[in-house]
This record gives sequence, C-alpha cells and structure tokens, in this order.
Amino acid sequence: MSQKQLKEAFISNLNGTSLLEISAGLSLPPLCLLCRGLLLILHYLHHGKPVSSSKYSLLLDFLVLVSPLLFSCTVLSPIIFFIPFILAAFCAGIFSRIYSQRKRESRAPFGQIVAEFQKARLEPGSIPAITVFRVYVNVLTSISILAVDFPQYPRRYAKTETYGTGVMDLGVGAFIFGNALVCPEVRLQPHRTQPRFSSLARQVFSVWPLISLGVGRLLSVKSIEYHEHTSEYGLHWNFFFTLALVRLAASLLLAVFPRHKAWLVAVALAVLYQLLLSTTSLKTFILHGSDGRDSRLGFLDANREGLLSLFGYLAVYLASVQVGLWLLQPRSSVRGWLEALRGLALALVALGLLLQLCQMCTEPVSRRMANLPFCTWVLAHCLLLLGLFLLADLALLFTKLLVKGASVPCCWEVVQPPDARRKHGEEAVQGGRQGKLSQPCLISAINRNQLLFFLLANVMTGAVNILIDTIHSKAAFTLCILHLYMFLNCLIMYILHARNIVLKFW
Repeated sequence: MSQKQLKEAFISNLNGTSLLEISAGLSLPPLCLLCRGLLLILHYLHHGKPVSSSKYSLLLDFLVLVSPLLFSCTVLSPIIFFIPFILAAFCAGIFSRIYSQRKRESRAPFGQIVAEFQKARLEPGSIPAITVFRVYVNVLTSISILAVDFPQYPRRYAKTETYGTGVMDLGVGAFIFGNALVCPEVRLQPHRTQPRFSSLARQVFSVWPLISLGVGRLLSVKSIEYHEHTSEYGLHWNFFFTLALVRLAASLLLAVFPRHKAWLVAVALAVLYQLLLSTTSLKTFILHGSDGRDSRLGFLDANREGLLSLFGYLAVYLASVQVGLWLLQPRSSVRGWLEALRGLALALVALGLLLQLCQMCTEPVSRRMANLPFCTWVLAHCLLLLGLFLLADLALLFTKLLVKGASVPCCWEVVQPPDARRKHGEEAVQGGRQGKLSQPCLISAINRNQLLFFLLANVMTGAVNILIDTIHSKAAFTLCILHLYMFLNCLIMYILHARNIVLKFW
C-alpha cells in the first residue's frame, strides 16, 4: 500500500466510543477554564495586581487551557474518566486557599456572600460562555484534525464510518451549533424591524469566504493527492461547503417562518428526513450508491453523503438558533442564570430520553447520514458543554466576589449599582473597564480571528502530514509536534490580537 492508502485506511472503518466517555471529555474544557480563572484570582490575591505580562499570560493560557486537552486525547486517554476528578480536586484546592486567605476586612458570613451572589447584577447582553464555547470548539477541532493522523490518538475518537459516536463526529455538529448561536437572526434585537429577506442577502455575501475555502481545499487536496476519507462527504464535497449552504438555507427558511418558531421547523425537517431514510431507498443510496456497489458516477452519486446530510445539519442549525434566542432573553442577575441552568438541565434530560427512544425505534447515530439520532445527540452534548461553561463562569464570578478587584478575562463582571457609581466616581468605573479590556487573553485572541485560526490549523495539518510519517511516530515526538503546532497557531492569534488586527473581508 502507498503512504496515501495507508493513511486513508488508518482513519477509515471506525465505530466510535461511548456517550459516557465523550461526556467525560466534554467536562475538561470547562474545568480548564475554571482552573485558569482561579489561578488568576489567586495571583491577584497575593500580588494585588493581575498578570500584566503578555508573555506570561500567553504561557499560562496555553499550559492551562490547551495543553491538558492535548494530553487527554493522546497519552492520557486511557485514564480519561479520572482526569475530570483530578482537575476538579485541583480547582477545589485553589478555591479553598483563596477563601482562607481573603483579607480580614472583606470577611463576611458565607451565607451573606451567597445571598449577595444571587442578587448580583451582570453585564447586560454579555454571555461569555457562548464566546468560550465557540473558541473551544475551534481549539478541539484544530487539535483533532492533526492528532487523528498519529497512533496516540485513540481510533475510537475519530470519525465513524457509518454508525457510532466519535469525538470528531460531535465536533462537526458542534461547529454548526456554535455558528447558529451568533447568526444574524439571533443577534437581531426584538424591537428592530428590517426587510424580510435582508438577512438572507447579507448571508449570501458573508459565506463567500467559506465557498472560497471549500474550493481551495478541494483543489489543493486533489492536486497533491492528499489522503482523504471519501465516505465522509464524498469525492468533491467538504465541510466548508456544508457550512456555507446550511447558513444560506437557514436564512431562507427564517425569512419565511418566524425565528421564534425555528425549533418547529427543525423538528419537522429532522423527522421528515428520518422518515425518508427509514421508508425509502434513500439510506441504501447514501451508503452504497445508485448501483449498490458504492459507485461514484455523477455529481450527486459522488457527493451523496455531503449533499444529503445537509438536511440533518440544517435541522441542528435551526434548533441551535432557538437555543441562541433563548439564551439572549433578558437576565440581569445571577438568580436568572441559575434558573437558566435549571432549564438547560431539563432540556438535557429530555434530549437524552429522546436519543434513546430514537435509537430504539429507528437506527443508531450516524454522522454520515446526519439522521435524527445524530441531530438529537449533537444538541444534547452541545447543551451539556454550554451548560458546563455557564456553571464554570458563575463559579468564577462567585470567587471574584470574595476577592475585591480581581478580574478574569472572558468572564462575567458585576455591574455596579447607580449609587455606588456616584459614590466612587465615573472615572474609577471607566478605569476599571480599560484595565479589563487591556488584560491579555488567549480566548479573546482566537475569538477575534476564528476563521483564520481554523484555516491555519488546516494548512499546518497538511504541511505536517506531507513532511512527517505520522502513522509510525513515537509518543514523545507526537506530543512535541502537537504542542508546537497548537502553540504556533495560538501565538499568531495572540500577536494579531495584541496589534488589534482582525482579518475579515466580508
């Protein structure tokens, strides 16, 4: 077998892992975020000022926010169920130290602190968990697209062939989910009116970079005979095309149907598509081609997985629009977000039961077809990750109330009441905001250039695969390559952020 055939075989015919293992892995990013925030608060408690050095801030962010994820999906994957408990215990130890070392004059009964915490008013219109969710989906995807070519990345985490739940399968759906959370239909203010199809016109213009990237990837892969998993999207299709067409189709549907009814359109679309899969020959066509022998003749036959899975991804997108609209409902206090967490928990239970029912009555999860169980699974686990980020953010907010003046980037800030503003003066409030904005943060850096971050990850992944025999790499060498690859990408984003450069042409 040639090197290209070896790499294709290395990422093919896989069956995924358990839902429990994926859930355990999803708990790691929120715990890393919580750990980073607690360390920053502890530093402020000891030194009376935040970490102001960009160099040390980048190093801390990378070592705490990114490096644990690299280890957990490679050499530490056999003990993935123990890692969340280790990180949680570490966070508990830091919190205990912060609580015990508070300044004497700021001491108050624990019950009083909890009561003040629940009544605290937060920044209106700011939901840091959404930003963190989208950034971490990008980071996890960037790690996986290169790590999957190394033997240290468990085969059960890679994309499944036909049925199953792999970590990378969830990443594709999470990308759709994250994009829908911040789409124009979600961000449109309720009191504002606009022409019915104006959003569609903007989306047509805004997706040209995705189309361009899709064409660029297609031409580069074919020209250098790069290894590819044909049954993933087809011969000519790729995820950039999927994301572009899903956004366009969703804008068209939301121009016709009310956006607050997006979940009804999503349910109808997913159920109808599943009925077609179960009652017609559509499933056989997707899995085996028009002649039943996996033919790839003609554009539709050659790209059947990518084209027909659009219906499932569109359902996920529309359901995610509904989630975004719900999250942006006015909630000015911590108590309101605690109630929102309760709502997320109920939705998770409902989706979990629905997933089991769907798999019993129809078929297992299939990313290749994007069937109803796949849509349900993606929504359930994305809500789980989003809920964990919200919980971590509220925990950091509570800790900041213990240490007056402490700040954590990409975290909620308590809004000062009007009387406090008059008492302390407007200059002090403005100065605090300037300090917050100038505080270095890797999450903010990646967030400002997310598409560039993902593009660089794809380019560097291709370069590494061309230059290195990844299949036969040793563990130490693999870890060095993955850390260097992620650090270079993060460093570029950090430099652009420090110079206030946003590469966006649409």
